[in-house]
Amino acid sequence: MTTDSTPIPINPASLPTPSGYSHGTLSGNTLHLGGQTALDQDMKIVPGGIVEQFRQAFGNVLTTLATAGGVPADLVSITIYLTDIPDYQAHGKEIGRAWRELAGPVYPAMAGIGTTALWQPEALIEIVGVAVIPDDRLIRPATP
Repeated sequence: MTTDSTPIPINPASLPTPSGYSHGTLSGNTLHLGGQTALDQDMKIVPGGIVEQFRQAFGNVLTTLATAGGVPADLVSITIYLTDIPDYQAHGKEIGRAWRELAGPVYPAMAGIGTTALWQPEALIEIVGVAVIPDDRLIRPATP
């Protein structure tokens, strides 16, 4: 297991360029996945409601994970912040299908937390997570 725990930012080129934060921070083999809303490359929240926003936000999380060599099975924890829990619950089957399309049958420890607002006013969801990536797949970018 990698013992160098110097924090290294992980910022995929395909995601919006961060300013004042990182999409992820790698410390040793542990990748802390920063909060992802449904921002697209143009820094706009995708339209279409909670299912589409879930798909984009979780896709952003998985993009950051893949940049460090991770796969969905490496996820150990996911926290989902929601501005409308009943809306999420009403679309649970569709969100479950989207999860399985993106991650397969991987279900890490999870929490869903209601909140009154997120950073972008039109955001309905924000997802954060933690992954532990085995040495044989870990991609450690050069320290900036």
